[in-house]
Amino acid sequence: MTDAEFDLLDELYFVSSFNDLAQRTALPPAELDKQLRNLLEQGLVRLYWPDADTELAFEPSSFGAISRDSFYLASKEGLLQHNTR
Repeated sequence: MTDAEFDLLDELYFVSSFNDLAQRTALPPAELDKQLRNLLEQGLVRLYWPDADTELAFEPSSFGAISRDSFYLASKEGLLQHNTR
């Protein structure tokens, strides 16, 4: 896990929108997209869209179209890895 991924997981103990994450991490939107995609591919983060209550399976081909309108939450595996680092 990279430092950026670790820092992002630190913000995902509760459901957070893309905009909230961008403000709290100060990552540029393109970099935040990249980091979230990496965490989703590893199964360390869960994706919610179109609202914070509707979980959506990560689909790489459509992620770019919805990433900035989505919500995110660390998965159980993500929390375990974050806490054991």
